[in-house]
Amino acid sequence: MSNRREFEIAFVGLKPGIHVYEYRIDDKFFAAYGEQDFTNCIVNIKLTLDKKSGFIQLKFDIDGNLDVVCDRCGNTLNKQLWDEFNIIVKMVDGPEVMNEQEEDPDVYYISRSESHLYIADWMYEFISLSIPMQKMCNEEEMGGPQCNTEVLEKLRKMEEEIKKENNPLWKGLEKLKGFEEKGEE
Repeated sequence: MSNRREFEIAFVGLKPGIHVYEYRIDDKFFAAYGEQDFTNCIVNIKLTLDKKSGFIQLKFDIDGNLDVVCDRCGNTLNKQLWDEFNIIVKMVDGPEVMNEQEEDPDVYYISRSESHLYIADWMYEFISLSIPMQKMCNEEEMGGPQCNTEVLEKLRKMEEEIKKENNPLWKGLEKLKGFEEKGEE
């Protein structure tokens, strides 16, 4: 990774207290992590590093936008990202063992002899976690000008065809639907 140094923080020379770093992340950042299911990523990350004696507290504030494909209609959607994540980095002897045993994902151990923190992997993880799992048009936009009406029409037709077939599963569901409607009255 050619820009590795950009995402290394030399914390040894830092005075105890709060230090703020700002990063602008775009699609180039993700090249080292392989193909992604989004494009046109513009994310600003504000990293607040609070250096204490024996540990470092990191707070990542994520803010930005990227384009994803709608799970329903297949059109491109622009999604806004906003999130924050905290990590505590503790300096210990034998960090490998401590990291294997640690159950809290927000605690990470490094060797007392370390002088730099490499934060790119955390940034990648936090941006990925900020993307909504379900990527669909908003309720008020569904079927609107942003949606791919051809795909929505095909989905509707497929749904009708499946219901028309003598599928015992649908018959059972129709009985439940009728039972549910009677119970509500």
